Amino acid sequence: MKLAMVDPSLFTGRYDDSLCSALGQAGHEVILLGRPKRATDAIEHAHYRYDPHFFGLSERVRGVAGEGRLFRAIKGTEYLAAARLGGLGALKTADVVHVQWLPLPMADRHMLVRLKGQKHRPALVHTVHNASAFHGDSGAQGRGYGALLREFDALIVHGAETRAALVAQGVAEDRIHIVSHPPMELALASEQDMKAVRQPRRPRILFFGTIRPYKGFDLLIDAALALWREGRDCELAVAGKPFMDIDALIGKVRGSGFCDRLLLDLGFLQEGRLDAHLRKADIIAFPYRDIDSSGAFLSALHYGKAMVATRVGMFAGMDEKAIALCPPDNSGALANIMRLLVKDAGERARLGREALALRAGLGQWNDAAAATLAVYETALERVQASL
Repeated sequence: MKLAMVDPSLFTGRYDDSLCSALGQAGHEVILLGRPKRATDAIEHAHYRYDPHFFGLSERVRGVAGEGRLFRAIKGTEYLAAARLGGLGALKTADVVHVQWLPLPMADRHMLVRLKGQKHRPALVHTVHNASAFHGDSGAQGRGYGALLREFDALIVHGAETRAALVAQGVAEDRIHIVSHPPMELALASEQDMKAVRQPRRPRILFFGTIRPYKGFDLLIDAALALWREGRDCELAVAGKPFMDIDALIGKVRGSGFCDRLLLDLGFLQEGRLDAHLRKADIIAFPYRDIDSSGAFLSALHYGKAMVATRVGMFAGMDEKAIALCPPDNSGALANIMRLLVKDAGERARLGREALALRAGLGQWNDAAAATLAVYETALERVQASL
């Protein structure tokens, strides 16, 4: 089978890479179409081909234009032009086009209509990583997303919560298929990466990945401040790129006199650097307001660290023996759990062991590939029945 995986902005590069590799190992011809790779992308493309099909111009001017409003305007214009008039490349000859992300629905619609109008019409599959486009924090990127789901022959979700949310939005249940999201492993830290991350001086809480409003970073700052003000001996490390203004939050820490308890490593970090942060953490925090599935959590499982999260999305159904849970949007409840974990090394160790056991039960990428291939077959049957 000829398979074209599409993730124009490489929003989930590690996921794409793992799935494409497993599909290639299963004997299929796989190509991943994304943007030109950056130094921070950990894409090995083993057993499949990689094509930097999207955003060639945008990436060339990124260093000059920065990543603000001008850069986003250039990207949007380039993508709209490509979707409407650009070459389809490997999408034209694929049996299945599997879209991981729809970065701009007003443009994506043009590309899907063109694909469906071909004489050789591929089956169209989309993975809905979150039922609310970009966690409700999308602006123009989310407009029209729900309507666009009807253009696909099959939809993949990672859990029952997302499926229920889509059915509530009017999506036909027989088009929705659950394929579990296996754990992922980051690239290993180099000696330089390990040296770049300061050794913990006290129990360390880690927040890692992109910083966006739905991730509850403000709740974590408030919880940490509460612990520090009552004399708890702990520190907070933040590793990732902000996509929101965090100056006021960092200012609260500085104004309270706790700068020595806050370790900031802000920006797009290579996986090796993130691996170093995860190795040196004692507690990993996911204080999200909204989430369906979390690649960050699934990347953190194999470190055997205590983890705290809010009772939303995939976390809501998890065994509290394996992960400490609290209500969302509640910095006080978050502080209560963190207080317990900071003072009790035994409880941290127990949760770490349970995290490793949880990881062992979540399946492998060959399982995900087999389940995904079954969805492809269903989508192809739907296409044949419609001809």
